[in-house]
Amino acid sequence: MRSRIRAVAGFLALLLVVPVLSQASGTVPKGTAITVVTDQSVSSKDAKVGQTLTGTVAKDVVVGGKVAIPKGSAAKLSVSAVQASGRLSTPAKLYLRLRTITVKGETYALTTSSSGRTEGGKGKRDAGFIGGGAAAGALIGGLAGGGKGAAIGAGAGAGAGTAGAAATGKKDIQYPAETRLTFTTQTAVAAK
Repeated sequence: MRSRIRAVAGFLALLLVVPVLSQASGTVPKGTAITVVTDQSVSSKDAKVGQTLTGTVAKDVVVGGKVAIPKGSAAKLSVSAVQASGRLSTPAKLYLRLRTITVKGETYALTTSSSGRTEGGKGKRDAGFIGGGAAAGALIGGLAGGGKGAAIGAGAGAGAGTAGAAATGKKDIQYPAETRLTFTTQTAVAAK
């Protein structure tokens, strides 16, 4: 009799565990990399935080030997941080975040890292333009008018250098369509 009770209890436990195990195999764990190719272009010049874009998963996401997210699955992204390039010292930045993926007609919300970049600071280069302009102006002014001419020339040269830095300084970030970006899940995502 006891062996029969054990067998029934074991069978019932198995019935409870099988759905949990099947659900676990469809879970994309935290820290999983998902590469997406964008369908449209976006630029730091005119993008807005929260703006959405579409894309497709670039390669299968395999979990436990099984494809959890197939290549070609639809993806939605959003701009998570943006800053247009300023004239002198403000570098451009553009970051996107993966928000949803649709697999077999089911849409899954994701929490992922941001992917993007910030342009390098322009301070040293701009200082070179401005300082170089001031030095050249002082030299020319000094040759033409002595000490007072050097001071006037330095001011004029610095102004010209500042104008040159401002004119050449704007460099926005552009992600054309077909840009590959990789995101990392920050929480696990369970497939239904």
